[in-house]
Amino acid sequence: MTPAPAGPSRRVLHGILCMCTAGLMFPVMSGFAKLLGQDYSSLQVSWARAFVHLVFLSALLLPSAGLGVLRSRRPGLQLGRAAMLTTSNLASFYALTFIPLAEQAAIQLAAPLIVALLAWPVLRERTTPARVAAVLVGFLGVLVLLRPGTGLFHWASLLALLSAASYGVYQILTRLVAPYDSPATSTLWCPLVGAFGLMLTLPFVWKTPASLADLGMFLGCGAFGAIGHYFVARAMLHAPANIISPFQYFQLIGSVAVGWFVFRDLPDAYTWAGAAIIVCSGLYLGWVQHRGR
Repeated sequence: MTPAPAGPSRRVLHGILCMCTAGLMFPVMSGFAKLLGQDYSSLQVSWARAFVHLVFLSALLLPSAGLGVLRSRRPGLQLGRAAMLTTSNLASFYALTFIPLAEQAAIQLAAPLIVALLAWPVLRERTTPARVAAVLVGFLGVLVLLRPGTGLFHWASLLALLSAASYGVYQILTRLVAPYDSPATSTLWCPLVGAFGLMLTLPFVWKTPASLADLGMFLGCGAFGAIGHYFVARAMLHAPANIISPFQYFQLIGSVAVGWFVFRDLPDAYTWAGAAIIVCSGLYLGWVQHRGR
């Protein structure tokens, strides 16, 4: 008997591995941001993240595509996308100066719920009672994480929620602009707008890196973010989104690992419980969307 071709299965496995690799890159980026946030403004850290990301992408895309790749048919949507992603990064980095890495990452998992919530009024995508129920259960998990009204609540958790909401809106705007601009154009616009927009704040917050280690973390913050996005793109290229999307939750494991290894922080019971509810609701939401229910 002749074995069945292994090509498609290997491509899917490659896509899953790429998404898991991205789930390790982003926590390292956040770890650098948390360390830098102890001595530097989050505005400066966010600028460095966007600027290094821009340099990385420019070196990758411009030699073959040229400056014409920056031409957009919907510049307003592109500006909105870039503003949302910049807001998400800035809110996330500022939150990390106050709350543990794993807690911030767990709250960030609410972004797909934001997308599902906005898909019907903005994208006119069909919604169902099952999808609404999944979103509501997911936000119950967010409440468990935030613990409002208790002594364990920290106001910086709201910044992490703002980051998740901004990232959800960014994804919605990305879907809206996709029919008009190429992925390369959309990929470059975000760090371009973020880098030059945040540059305006640098005269007010700039602090020269005090050591080569700090400079390396600034560079690493942007590099690991860019590499993470590269692996997400590679994952989408090799496997269907509905298969690899659940593996984005691997980022939570990476955040727990980095948080413990660098900061000796371990999530408490509320964080684990809230994250579990959000992950389960997100997986169920992906399943019902795949089934068309």
